Amino acid sequence: MRDLTPAETLKLVDAGAILIDVRQPEELELASVSQARHIPMAEIPARLGELDPGATIAVLCHHGGRSMQVARFLERNGYADVINVTGGIDAWSGMDTAIPRY
Repeated sequence: MRDLTPAETLKLVDAGAILIDVRQPEELELASVSQARHIPMAEIPARLGELDPGATIAVLCHHGGRSMQVARFLERNGYADVINVTGGIDAWSGMDTAIPRY
């Protein structure tokens, strides 16, 4: 697992990496990244089949704690290139001022 900043992650997403937002739906209503695919943390185990184990997968949450747990889970389940977005959507909003902080 790699820890990358939102700016580093965005470059990878622009190059084809998958960005997964693991926050709850009500959190997405407050702030979201348009490139992100939403899979709430609790649904990850049941929805593993939706993710390509060969893809680069970046995981985003509010501050980085939940995303780190999901990234570790993905690694334990055979996903080789997993990224934890450090600082989460809170840090992302510092890079992209169109995304509100909450």
